[in-house]
This record gives sequence, structure tokens and C-alpha cells, in this order.
Amino acid sequence: MPVVVSKVISKKDKQILRELAEKVAEIAALPVQQVKAGMWKRLNGLERVKPMIWIDEIPWHEMDVNGELELKTEDEFCRMLETGLRQTIYQWEHMRGDMVVEPKIYCPLVIYDTGFGISEDVDIVRTDEKSSIISRHFHPQIQEEKDIEKIKMPEVVYDTEATEHNYQQMVNIFDGILTVEKRGAPGFWFAPWDELIRWWGVQEAMTDLVLRPELVHKAMDRLVEAYLRRLDQYEELNLLSLNNNNTRIGSGGYGYTDELPQPGYDPARIRAADLWGCAAAQIFSEVSPEMHEEFALKYEIRWLKRFGLNYYGCCEPLHKKIGILKQIPNLRKISMSPWVNVEEGAANIGNKYVFSYKPSPAIFATDAWDPEAARAQLVSALEKTRGCVVEVIMKDISTVRYQPQRLWEWTEMAAQVAEDFA
Repeated sequence: MPVVVSKVISKKDKQILRELAEKVAEIAALPVQQVKAGMWKRLNGLERVKPMIWIDEIPWHEMDVNGELELKTEDEFCRMLETGLRQTIYQWEHMRGDMVVEPKIYCPLVIYDTGFGISEDVDIVRTDEKSSIISRHFHPQIQEEKDIEKIKMPEVVYDTEATEHNYQQMVNIFDGILTVEKRGAPGFWFAPWDELIRWWGVQEAMTDLVLRPELVHKAMDRLVEAYLRRLDQYEELNLLSLNNNNTRIGSGGYGYTDELPQPGYDPARIRAADLWGCAAAQIFSEVSPEMHEEFALKYEIRWLKRFGLNYYGCCEPLHKKIGILKQIPNLRKISMSPWVNVEEGAANIGNKYVFSYKPSPAIFATDAWDPEAARAQLVSALEKTRGCVVEVIMKDISTVRYQPQRLWEWTEMAAQVAEDFA
């Protein structure tokens, strides 16, 4: 959530937010929430439950029906809160899957971060002006060894006064309806190669794995060190929050588990070891397991060993790389993207890790919606993963062709199919 400091909240804005919060509280009070949370906890503990269904990375600009997502508040801070509440209600009503709603709302700590000192220099192309999905062409900024020094060590600052101001405003708004909870970073998205290619260039970086490997190693070493310096500051300033709840983990589902926080946990001083961690090297889709290990995994492990449980992967096909991933400390879940060989991935994962299956979202982008083809795709995958512990995460949905009913119908279908494979 972006850093936004609230101003004076009008009576109108407060009333709108309270009415939405009451709907969320009603949903959160349903007994099914505890049932679903328990099922996610069992899945994350490698127990056999039905395949768990969750939808994320939704093209919200295409989803509005009957003004359900239309914002009515005026204050920027209130509009940010309203967006979250409306999207929660909308998803519950239209594409629930195994979603879990808790009777609370988070007040993010106001944290400022200087970043890595280098930003992408990029040309972009859009196919839909309303969409955040864009195509990029990167202009390289790291071309020789001295350029690596452009990567700076982040500095983190916590604004306690602004945080407390926002918190008191939220308590005033939601008093008696939802619990307001201050929240730091509930884990991090750690994908250093996602950053590096923005500064290096995709073709240039892949070529330099062969032509200038030492330069790549030096850049990765510095970038991962920068990430770790940031993590150290979050621990020292007590800016971490637990993610063993309905927080998304990596590119997968919820983090419910009894295995976190770890022994020695102090709620007044949360450690990375009390959290789920994650890592991904999406640009390494066509890189061999040996080079993946050398140029990505050995650096990612420096990060992942700090966390109590770990999720690995995103869009990169990993079915042939399970062997190298086994060295990750506390690895629990592995992403199986739309580009994997599902049968081979299932054979290599077995029931040792959660098989985090990602169906192709391209089914929503066709001229004509074909629910039977979508069903066949899912049934085929679940047939091949019968011996695995499976979550089904529909994500990266760039478009539903402004027909949100496509996603609603997919969710209903997926829930029915998952029950058949319980």
C-alpha cells in the first residue's frame, strides 16, 4: 500500500466506509472463514485436503458491474481504504474460491525507503490505457564493472507520528465494526533478477551469463547484499509483521500455518525467521538448472535462509529444477506456472512440497469465452497431480475482455472441480 497520510475525514466519507466495513464484518463472522483457514493450514502443513482455489492479480479496471467498485469517498486516504473494502466484498460475492476474510483492517506503518539508487530507463507500450499491464523495452544502465556501484544500499526510516495519526483516524472510522491493526512488512517479494534485468537489459543480461559471468556475479552479489541490508533494518526497527494468516505468500496462496512464528518468538521484536519468505527468478525460464543454480539460486539462498518457511518461483517453469531447489532451507511450496510439464512436475515434487499450480489466464483473453476448455485444462492438471498437495492459483489475469462474468464462471467451475478431487 502506498504511503498516504490521512487528513480530516468528512462525515460523509466516514459513513461510506463504515457501511462497507459492516458488510466485511458480516462476511468475516461466517463460520466458513474458520473452516477455510483450517484447510489452508492443513495444506501448508502438507496434509492432503482438496485442491485449494484462490484468485489474485485481477484486472480490476474491467470488473465493475452495477457500480459495485465505484468509489464514493473524496479524501485520498479514504479512497484507498474504500478500494480495499469494495474489492474484498466484490471478490467474496463473485469469485470467492477458498478466500478467507478476517474481521480486521490493517493500518500500514508509514515507512520511507531510499531504494537501490537506480531506476529503470524504459520505453513502454500500452494496449489498454486503463490497464497497468504494459510492455517494456529497457535501456541498459549497467554495462561495465564501474556501473555496479550505481546499486546503493537502501536506508529505511519509520515515521511513527504519521503512522499513529493514520491509526487513530482508522480507529475512529471503524470503531465497533472492524479491529484496526498496525502492520509492518508481512514479508517481501524477493526477485533480484526482476530488478537486475531492468537495469541491464534482458538480452544483454542473458548473453552476459556466458560472455561476462564474473560481471554478473559481482552485480548479483551487490544487489542481494542491498536486499539483506534492507531486511536487517526492518528487523532492527521492528517493522516486520507476521504472515501466517490470510496474507498471500510469494506468487501462491495464503500463509496459514502453526509452524510460524518460530520458537523464541517475541511479538515486540518480530524476526524474519518468524515469517514466510519467497524468491523467484522469472527471467531464467530457459536457463539450464546448472546456470540457474550458479547465477540465481546460490544468491537467493542467502536471503531465504533467514526465513522460517519458504515459497519458490513464479512464472518460470520449474518442473526440471526441483533437484536444485531441494537445497533451499525450509522450502515448503513450489510454483508450477502455466508453462510447466504438469506430469513431470508432479512426479518430481510428489507430496514433499505444495504443488502451487497456476492455470493459464490466457483462457480469459479469447474472442469467445470457452468454459468447457477451461474446465478441461483444470481437470487434466488435477488428474496428473493426484498424489500431490495442490493449491490452484489463478493469477496474472491481464484481461477478461471487459466480461467479468468469465472469471466468475471460472471460479464456480474450479470450486466444483476441486470438490471432485477432494
